[in-house]
Amino acid sequence: MSKFAGEPAAALPIDMAGRTPLQGRSKASLERMLSAARDLMIERGSEDFTLQEISQRGQASIGSIYLRFESKDNLVRAVLAHALQTLSDSETAMIARLRRQCLSLADFVPRFVEDYAEVLRINAPLLRLAMARAGNDPLVAVLGKQAADTAVEQTNAALLQFSGEFAGDDHELRASSAYHIIFATLARQLSLGTISGSAKVYDWDLIKRELGRMCLAYLRDR
Repeated sequence: MSKFAGEPAAALPIDMAGRTPLQGRSKASLERMLSAARDLMIERGSEDFTLQEISQRGQASIGSIYLRFESKDNLVRAVLAHALQTLSDSETAMIARLRRQCLSLADFVPRFVEDYAEVLRINAPLLRLAMARAGNDPLVAVLGKQAADTAVEQTNAALLQFSGEFAGDDHELRASSAYHIIFATLARQLSLGTISGSAKVYDWDLIKRELGRMCLAYLRDR
C-alpha cells in the first residue's frame, strides 16, 4: 500500500500555494490564517470551512486572505503542505535518533515500529485529508509522494545498516517489504488513505508490539 498514488509531477516548493510575506506583521497574519484553517480542518475532519470563519478565527480580513492565497483551495493546499513537511521532519528526526541509539536489528525494529506508529498517529488527522485530496489535486499529490518516497528511502537505509543480520540474498527487497507491511498495518488502524476505517479496532499497544516482532522475524527468517 502506498501513501500517495499516481504519476509524480514536477517538484513544488512548499509555499507555492500562497504568497510569502516579507514583513513581520504580514508573517504573523499569515500564520494566524494557516493556524485557523489547520484547527478547523482537524476539528471537523474535513475541508468544510468558510473563509469567513478563517477571517473571524484568524483575525484577518477576507481581503488579506485572498491577497495571500487567491482561493480557499490554495489555503487548504498550504495547510496540507505544512502538515506533510512536519510529518517528514518528524520521521527524519526519529530515524536519525534510532540509528544513533540502536546497535542491532533486534533493537531497531521494535523501537522503529513503536516510534513510527506514534509519529503517524499524531499526524493522522491532517495526513488523512492530504491523502484524500491527493486523489484529485496534483499539487498535493506530488508533495505527498515526495514525503512518502523520503520515508521509504530513510527507513530502508536505516534497516540496511543491519543487513548482516538479514536472511536471504535480496536485502533491499526484505527492507522495503518490511516497511510497507509496517505502514499498511498502521495505516489501516489509523484509517489513512483509501481505507475508510479498520475492519476491527485492535489494541494499539498490542498492534505495535506484535508488528515489531513479526517484521523482525521476517527480516531474520531463513
